[in-house]
Amino acid sequence: MGVGLSQRLVPDELWSLVAPLLPSFASRPQGGGTAPVDERAVFTAVVYVLTSGCAWRHLPETFGVSPATAHRRFSAWTKDGLWRRLHQAVLDELGARGEVDWTSAIVDAASVRA
Repeated sequence: MGVGLSQRLVPDELWSLVAPLLPSFASRPQGGGTAPVDERAVFTAVVYVLTSGCAWRHLPETFGVSPATAHRRFSAWTKDGLWRRLHQAVLDELGARGEVDWTSAIVDAASVRA
């Protein structure tokens, strides 16, 4: 995968927020399984699928991650609550820099007709 695309999808600043939030994947105690995969490459592949609308099975080989691995990690990260924690970390970082305008906000709501 080209460095340019990788850097656009997951710049170093974003990766520095993501890396500590990722759950660790330990190797199986009984051995076997597959070799460890670079977490940044997996995260970048997931971001590519989510932002491009590409089907998991059509993930380009240039990412160096199989579609099955990318989808499996996405599912595990979703179950672990990564996306909620990452959203909060990004808001915290932007808020600390004074780059979030809190003067107006939209709150999720549902209204039911009485």
